[in-house]
Amino acid sequence: MREAWIQRQFAQAAAIDAPAVFGCARPPFTLIVNLGEDLFSKRWWRGAVTLAALVLWALMLGPGIAPLPVGAPPEPVRAIQQQWEAIGVASPADGSRSGLRMAAGPLVEPIALAPERAFIEQFANVGRDGLARSLMRVGAATGDAIQVERLMRADGARIAPGTIAAITLGRKSGAGLRPIERVVLRAALDMRLAVSRGDGGLLLSRLPIAVDRRPVRIRGQAGDGLYWALRAAGASSQSAAAYLKALATQIDVGEIAPDDRFDLILSNRRSADGESRAGPLLYAGLDRSSGGNLQLVAWNVGGKTSWINAATADLAPAANAMIWPVNARITSGFGRRVHPILRFARMHSGLDFGASWGTPIHAAADGQVTRAGWAGGYGRQVRIAHGGGMATSYSHMSRMAVEPGAYVRQGQLIGYVGSSGLSTGPHLHYEVLQDGRAVNPMSVRFAAAPAADPAIMDAVKARLKALLRVGTKA
Repeated sequence: MREAWIQRQFAQAAAIDAPAVFGCARPPFTLIVNLGEDLFSKRWWRGAVTLAALVLWALMLGPGIAPLPVGAPPEPVRAIQQQWEAIGVASPADGSRSGLRMAAGPLVEPIALAPERAFIEQFANVGRDGLARSLMRVGAATGDAIQVERLMRADGARIAPGTIAAITLGRKSGAGLRPIERVVLRAALDMRLAVSRGDGGLLLSRLPIAVDRRPVRIRGQAGDGLYWALRAAGASSQSAAAYLKALATQIDVGEIAPDDRFDLILSNRRSADGESRAGPLLYAGLDRSSGGNLQLVAWNVGGKTSWINAATADLAPAANAMIWPVNARITSGFGRRVHPILRFARMHSGLDFGASWGTPIHAAADGQVTRAGWAGGYGRQVRIAHGGGMATSYSHMSRMAVEPGAYVRQGQLIGYVGSSGLSTGPHLHYEVLQDGRAVNPMSVRFAAAPAADPAIMDAVKARLKALLRVGTKA
């Protein structure tokens, strides 16, 4: 019996598998079809129809495609806006302005009276209308606010608009205002002022701030533009302009090469809390790839700042001729002539150069400027003393580039050709004087005297040595 049952099972299995072996069996019916096989067969088309039906069904059930609304959403009504502000949902710049309270939760216990804060601490900017009014705007008592401003002014403080004041106010009075307990603000880089309430009322105290006064040194390469190279190296716009102005006393700043390296030293004050304020320019150096280097030291002459080039201070005076002050032809020589305006014969005490308006004028030799201003019929005039009683003057200028007391080197720019004073047109009237008497410039050749007192130059070199130690390791 058991053997007969086993034979029947094998027969049934053979009957089922036999068609698969000979390729005669039909695959089972299914809607899941691989569309990558049997392309365009009946089974493939059944799968494609199924896919299309599913896509159509999804589109019918979808929310639809509609254009987005144009424009900004409508603003909420004022009541909703107030609620947003009250609970801080609105922008921090506008939040909680309404003063509304948030809805009470289950853990909130109502009280009969909210306790008043004993002290209020806040910061405020001093406005253009003064410290007292600024204090009153934050709720300080009028009398206290006026007293605080009076105390600080009596100390000589000048409170600039925008100064930040730290304010502590006491318990509110019956009038709704609070007395001032303490006000602290910065009156200067090295000083804070504090007004505090004591047994005798409001009292002023000074709170000094330690300040480091070491100069700051900035160095770099000129590159494509000296001004922007200075700014990129950390110089302020004022410091960069001062540096360029100092260089312009010696050279044409437009001729600075990209490989030239700048070096400037500024006085500086830096407080212990990190605030820094740059002061005036002390040193302007330039290492040039071609031409002489510059080491300009700021020097006070007659209350004004002059620039002395310490790089050439050691050059010994040598016997040389004066250079022509302007690149132009001589139109009138030294001697008697008929004056072109006054129309009578008189002594012409110098040379006239027929240069066009704005032509640069240069110092004929080293010296110190003794005059730079209006000189009657000579118009704008610069006069330079060269030592040994020798002097030169340059008249009828359109603009002057030096000031009285400044030390200049031979060839340095001192002004521009013009037609000021008694003049028929743009030209330079150039004179050479010996002990106050005009001499023929064509015959002058002399041993150049030092441009400055040797004692002054020693002091300049000593200051330069000290300045060049800034920014170097000891």
